[in-house]
Amino acid sequence: MKSAYLIKPGRIELVEKSIPDPGEGEVLIRVKSALTCGTDLKAYLRGHPLIPMPGPFGHEFSGVIAEVGSGVNGFKKDEPVMLVHTAPCGECGYCKRGLFNLCRVLTKDMTLGAFSEYIIVNKRVVKQNMFHKPDSVSFKQAAFLEPLSCVVHGVRVLNPQRKDNVLIIGTGPVGLLFIQVLKLKGVNVAVLGRNSFKLNLAKELGADEIFTYSEDPLNFTDGFGFDSVIECTGKKEVWLKSVSYIRKGGTVLLFGGLKSGTEVCYNAGRLHYDEITLKGVFHYTPDDIKEAADLIKSGNLKLTKLISGNFSLSDITVAFEKLSKGEGIKYLIEP
Repeated sequence: MKSAYLIKPGRIELVEKSIPDPGEGEVLIRVKSALTCGTDLKAYLRGHPLIPMPGPFGHEFSGVIAEVGSGVNGFKKDEPVMLVHTAPCGECGYCKRGLFNLCRVLTKDMTLGAFSEYIIVNKRVVKQNMFHKPDSVSFKQAAFLEPLSCVVHGVRVLNPQRKDNVLIIGTGPVGLLFIQVLKLKGVNVAVLGRNSFKLNLAKELGADEIFTYSEDPLNFTDGFGFDSVIECTGKKEVWLKSVSYIRKGGTVLLFGGLKSGTEVCYNAGRLHYDEITLKGVFHYTPDDIKEAADLIKSGNLKLTKLISGNFSLSDITVAFEKLSKGEGIKYLIEP
């Protein structure tokens, strides 16, 4: 089988490997659709602590079960499935507190290698976070389960109320998914970004108003400030600027991750006297995944609008070069 390996930042190679056999509790998936994402792009540009190099990468995918390992219940060969690439242990201190997204082993055995013809899915994922894909959902829609689960978790943490005014900063795939999930909850959404094409797409996907960085999004609230701000760029200067748009008592959700070791400094008076909450958010729980799966099945999300083009495995570097230049939103890799 062919598998795309990230050798080092800026270098992807196709590797020929034997098709692996699934072990006890595992399944072998024939990948039908895989999507690029911001984490993949960070790894391609500068490396990423959760993506070893050289090694297989890609983690947003869907496919068909090619082989089933011993002890697997509820799934059989040739069934189409939708899934994510991690699952909690259920036994560590965080899992016992219901903080499944912070599980101690969650990121230690991730299912990486979606940019391949085949991929082994580990036992915990098969048991907890893999679902049958209905015929009404395409493979490319099903591949959105992982990023959508992250967004659902962010919305759950934020817990916006109907008619709240929320500002989303960033028009990448995550920001565009946040728009759609929030609008389903009756929230008023403004979007701040710099790319006119992506801002117009944000409007098409349901944003109530769009703003460029040369404009003042506070006009959306008549200067009062937003109930919540969601930072989706992963840029330090935007993290710092985010608090400028929040009202007293509001919450800034810091979704876009910064490079490890980055430090940020906020005006202590603003945080203290205005009772502003800064909230980090990471990954998802099994409940988030189930909600995301139901959202995909509902047909209420315009997921394929986020796909900017299709590439084969042999052309995967072209997709990442486009992303590195700010071209496109997500690309579909079809092994």
